[in-house]
Order: sequence, then C-alpha cells, then structure tokens
Amino acid sequence: MVTEKNSEWDEIEKELALDPNQAIKTLHEIVQRDIQVGNDNGIKLKEKSILALGSLLAKRKQSQDLANLITSTRPFLTVVSKAKAARLVKELVDLFLSIKGSTSTEIQLCLDCIEWSKNEKRSYLRQALESRLIGLYYENSNYVESLSLSSKLLKELKKLDDKELLVEVQLIESKVYHAVKNIPKARAALTAARTTANTIYCPPKLQASLDLQSGILHAEEKDFKTSFSYFYEAFEGFDSIDDATAKLALNSDDVKSIISGKLALRYAGVELEAMKSIATASHNRSLSELEEATKNYKKELTEDPIIQSHLDALYDNLLEQNLLRIIEPYSRVEVEHVASIIKLSLNVVERKLSQMILDKKFYGIMDQSCGVLTIYEEPQVDQSFEAALDTISNMGKVVDALYEKAKKLL
Repeated sequence: MVTEKNSEWDEIEKELALDPNQAIKTLHEIVQRDIQVGNDNGIKLKEKSILALGSLLAKRKQSQDLANLITSTRPFLTVVSKAKAARLVKELVDLFLSIKGSTSTEIQLCLDCIEWSKNEKRSYLRQALESRLIGLYYENSNYVESLSLSSKLLKELKKLDDKELLVEVQLIESKVYHAVKNIPKARAALTAARTTANTIYCPPKLQASLDLQSGILHAEEKDFKTSFSYFYEAFEGFDSIDDATAKLALNSDDVKSIISGKLALRYAGVELEAMKSIATASHNRSLSELEEATKNYKKELTEDPIIQSHLDALYDNLLEQNLLRIIEPYSRVEVEHVASIIKLSLNVVERKLSQMILDKKFYGIMDQSCGVLTIYEEPQVDQSFEAALDTISNMGKVVDALYEKAKKLL
C-alpha cells in the first residue's frame, strides 16, 4: 500500500515537471477523494497534493481557484491533527496572499478562515490568521482596524509561548504607527519586537524585516548613517533567502559603490537605475535632474510611501539650496526673475520663499504687491544688553547678601 502511494506521488511529480495542466487535473482528483480516519498513507498523499496544487495555482496567479481550494479542503482538516490542519491552512493562505491581488478579496478570505477557526475552536490557527489580517489592514490603509485587532491579539500572545508570532504582530504594529506618523510609539513597538526576537531563534526573513523597519525609523529621525547600516543588513538578509524585498536608502557615493558590486548584479534592472539617477541628482544638487528622474521612474519611486516621503524631503532641500544660491548676490530682486532662473512657476517660488523667511532660512521681506523680495544681512545680536542685565542681576544678589548680614549685626 505504501509503495502504491509512493508510486502515485512519483507519477504526479513527473507530471508537474512535464505537463502542469495534466498535473492540476490529477491533483484535483486526489484532493476531492474522501479519506477515512486511520488511512495514514492516503492522508499523507492528500496533504502533499493540496500543497502542490496550491503552489501551482499561486504560480499561475489563479486566485479564485486557490480560494475555492482553501474552502473545499475544510472537511479534510477534521481528519488530520490540529497542528497539521493549522499548517495546511496557513501555507495555503500565505500562497493566496503571495498572488498580490485585490486586498479586499484577501481580507474577506482571511475573515472567512478566522470565522471557521473560531467555530472549530482552533485558537492557534485563529491567532496566526489574525496576524495576517492585521498586515492586510495595514496594506489597505485601514490603520484603525489594524491597531484595534493588534492590541487584542498582543494581549493573548503575551500569555502564550508563541514568541515568533508575537514578534510578527509587534513589527506590524510598529509599521502602522509609523504610517500614522506616531514615531515614538512606532519605535516602542519595534523595541519590544527586537527584545522578544533576542530570546528566540529568529528566521532570516523576519530578522531582515526588523532591520528594515529599524532603518526606516532611523531615517525618519535623520540619522542616515545608522539607517544605512540597518538597510544594508536587511538587504543582505533578504538576499540570503533570495527575497528581493530589500530597499536601500543610500547617499550618492554609497549607491555608486554598491550597485557596481557583485551583490547588486543579480538585481540589475529599472529599480537600480532609478536609485542611481536619484543619487546622481542629489550629488549634483540638480532640481531638474531630480524632477526628470521622478518622471522617468514614477512607478519605482512614487508607489512606495516611505520612498515618496524622503523624495519630497530631498526635493524641498534641493529647492531651498537652489533658491539660496540664486538670491545670494542680491539685496533686492524680483520674484519673477528668480522663478525664471530656477524654471518653476511664480506661485511655487513665492510660497517657498515665504516659508523660508518664516523658518528663518534667511532674513528678508516679501512684497507681493510689486513682486519684489528684499534680503537683509543676518542681524548681529548686541551682547552688551545681556551682559548689562547679568551685571544688574549679580549686583542685586550682592545687595541682598549685604542686607542679610546687616540684619544680623543689628
């Protein structure tokens, strides 16, 4: 019987290599078989077939067929142990999420599986699925639902011994807080995740994700050296498991040295060209080059909100530097003339110059009635007034001390 089942699986493996379409039909037939409790060989064959079919459907991006497979295998899950059932469902759901289809469909599938696990009283599976759901809420920008569910799940996980799942949820919580610009709470959640990760064996992908989030938070605080070291560790971590998720926030010299190295050769493509163009624009302090790079590589540079926020900061920084360089020789200049030199609209230049005056980047007055900017020298603070006040204060203390001594003599 064992030999028969093994030979059947061998035939399936040959079909998978030679004729995937026929393999899908064969796997569907095996998945639809009724397996009785105690038929260990039949159970093992069906388990392998379910995972093989799920993997094949995920590669072909047949999300609806994979969703149907997840639903149709539920009666079989009552035959196997709870641990095996949980592993099967988690792997199938992860395969479904890897297709990257409609987030609302993915959320609905997760909710459906969570409801089933609640009815079957499978707490471990429910918690694992809820962690996936928190991630989906984050990707879909449903931050309130994500934080609400994560706070409930964290309370449960802290009472149990599943530290790896706890780290995953704390990491997602950190990402959500970062997305809503609550940096202190994002850092606190990440610190908790790293502390928990230090007590267990952390899988390379999870460790790389922690390093990536650390790099993102350090970049938010303008600590780019530390940020770069974390990003590079994350890159090496993802590279070690052949995952191209790594994102690098580098200065121009770092980019040039890394993209010419051996590690970067396997990732050569549009993404690296986009990084190189941004680094060149930053090195040349050229606003036009930055705008051209953003236009040419719009998909690679603007779809990620983190990269977009740093690009906006870089654009503002370059705009300020260019404006300061243009107005430096003048004491009085027309704003229209400045706009013509920098090749931007009058409204944009006017707004930016006004903001720079308020931020005390330079001292001046914007006369909007005649469109003229008047620039002043940085006022020198006269230190004699502060020195005089200090002297008067010290004299007051001396007089008070003499008064106290005089009182004692009387």
